[in-house]
Amino acid sequence: MSEVQYYFGQFKIYRSQIFFNSKYSFGLVNLKPISPGHVLIIPKRVVKRFQDITKEELNDLFESVQIVGKEIEKKYNGKSLTITIQDGPEAGQTVEHVHVHIIPRNKNDWKNNDDIYDDVDKSEWKSKEFKNKVDNDERKPRSEQEMAEEAAQLRPLFTQYEDIWNKK
Repeated sequence: MSEVQYYFGQFKIYRSQIFFNSKYSFGLVNLKPISPGHVLIIPKRVVKRFQDITKEELNDLFESVQIVGKEIEKKYNGKSLTITIQDGPEAGQTVEHVHVHIIPRNKNDWKNNDDIYDDVDKSEWKSKEFKNKVDNDERKPRSEQEMAEEAAQLRPLFTQYEDIWNKK
């Protein structure tokens, strides 16, 4: 049996960086998180635009966002969540693959609450070779090892959901 390969747009994803799996979606730790706990939920099928996602994928994606959001908020002591999608290049999407940002939030974590969206724009994987990414922000991309370590810490939060997805 061959191993499933995951992609984020044209980028191959290391399985070690995946912390959540459902029937049609997966959870990935972020290369350049804007705050602790900033993760992505991505359809397994490469879907460029939100309008192109199937009904089954859509239901699974948002059920996954709800499950992951709940656990991420608790893990990172958040009081709220920012959940956002950038759909198309004019909206700031830089990887042509639908993905949902989940970011735990606390009071006064950004001076102006909506400034988070500027930081989400900066966190997108903007280069063709994300390992050598250069952005206009000062955050450095994390190493594969750092991302794998975070994913390993998050995986146990979701083992209780494995039966749910296996029964569908």
